[in-house]
Amino acid sequence: MQNDPVDLTRALIRCPSVAPEDGGAIPMLQDMLEKAGFRCNRPDRGGILNLHARWGTVGPVFGFNGHTDVVPPGEGWTDDPYSAVVRDGKVWGRGAADMKSGVAAFVSAATGFVADNPGLDGSIAILITGDEEADAVDGTIAILDWMREAGEGLDACLVGEPTCPERMGDMMKIGRRGSLTCWITATGVQGHSAYPHRARNPLPPLLSLLDRLARWEMDAGSDHFDPSTLAVTTVDVGNPATNVIPERARATVNIRFNDHHTGAAIIETVRGWMEEAAEGTGVTLSMESKISGESFITEPGPLSECIAAAVEVETGVVPELSTTGGTSDARFMRAICPVVEFGLVGKTLHKVDEHVEITDIEALTRIYRRVLDRWFGVSG
Repeated sequence: MQNDPVDLTRALIRCPSVAPEDGGAIPMLQDMLEKAGFRCNRPDRGGILNLHARWGTVGPVFGFNGHTDVVPPGEGWTDDPYSAVVRDGKVWGRGAADMKSGVAAFVSAATGFVADNPGLDGSIAILITGDEEADAVDGTIAILDWMREAGEGLDACLVGEPTCPERMGDMMKIGRRGSLTCWITATGVQGHSAYPHRARNPLPPLLSLLDRLARWEMDAGSDHFDPSTLAVTTVDVGNPATNVIPERARATVNIRFNDHHTGAAIIETVRGWMEEAAEGTGVTLSMESKISGESFITEPGPLSECIAAAVEVETGVVPELSTTGGTSDARFMRAICPVVEFGLVGKTLHKVDEHVEITDIEALTRIYRRVLDRWFGVSG
């Protein structure tokens, strides 16, 4: 029997699950899925609660992925952010849009589907983590590590992140840009500003490098991606004195890159420019970097076509195939199977008074059910 997705959304919102806290969300979903006949495992790691649930024993295996953790609520809410108030046809609360409603929709669609198709030749796997909004190292990655050890796989995965910018059904994500952050430190010799020849000012070579990076036209875009972008996000010296040349200055840049690049190649380029900027200055430039995810694309095909058809039947809208936005756990799922993201309208995600339309939760559940019907070739 299918769970009510609106009731489940509200129950999940009432779980205060700012990572690493779970607030009871994962155990509640585990209990619900076990009662629906799913075999559940808990690949928890590093204090993060994770869930892998599977119904069926044979392939093909269709997967859903999502998260129950949320960002901190902040101040200024009209209602308690964990009260899941229903008002004006909407559910209000932290995680309403991102993405407890999406989890509720695919769990409800899956439980209803298996109840109606007990003899299905195929399997459904549900992967839910409590570590997507935080470090994302002990969440979906931990589930995938467990799956490899357990011999579990997927043939396709739908990630239930909010993807629609304006109205229900208007966009799905078939890929994501890569994300890279570089922390650059320039180290010189402190001295009196009246005697600059006795110091080694770290700022000129650092600013020269940053100017070169800011003017870097990385590419003109590709078939499925907009041009790559680089932003200088902070420059920090911490020097309160006007007559002192500082010893050290720091800067941070964030790069969002398409499939013309790899994170490693970008880092190599930046390091080369660092050496050029520092040459002959007596200043040392060093860098730490983190690749949050490489760019990826799931070429339009059976998975995106299945989802688009279900969306169009339910909403009358043909979703745009997009690669815009930040990162998501789709960047991890793409390592084992084709992956597409489709979910609710995301206008209020991470905002104060986050909310979601009740009709959209219900529509998303019906879309996910249509996806399962189409994927497995059963009448819905």
